[in-house]
Amino acid sequence: MSPEEPKKDKPVQSAEPSAAEPKPSSPAAESQAAGLPDLAKELAAAQAGKPAAATSVDLLQDVELDVKIELGRTRMLVEDVLRLGEGSIVEIDKLAGDPVDIYVNERLVARGEVLVLNDNFCVRVSQIVADQTP
Repeated sequence: MSPEEPKKDKPVQSAEPSAAEPKPSSPAAESQAAGLPDLAKELAAAQAGKPAAATSVDLLQDVELDVKIELGRTRMLVEDVLRLGEGSIVEIDKLAGDPVDIYVNERLVARGEVLVLNDNFCVRVSQIVADQTP
């Protein structure tokens, strides 16, 4: 094409997808189309106590979680912490017999009572804490 010749416009393609082209879908729809389970639905059903396909939830059963049992808390001055030694007594914010808090991955999930079983401390779950997510 010489500089004197006018440029020919290329045909404009339609921005609308044709009926033959597949439309984009959600990740959940894509996973179902690929034969994969919808984990969000199955996890919600499991939390609600409803029976669901066990295959997806079973995949999570070998995942390790950090579980912490909290007997109580207190605040101390640095001076008092430095004076701690063998035989020192630290008072906490709970009374004998009060339930202890059970955390899973830093999230309060339950409360329980401290027991001794075969010379080992253990906790019997006495209350499941309601979900506190906003």
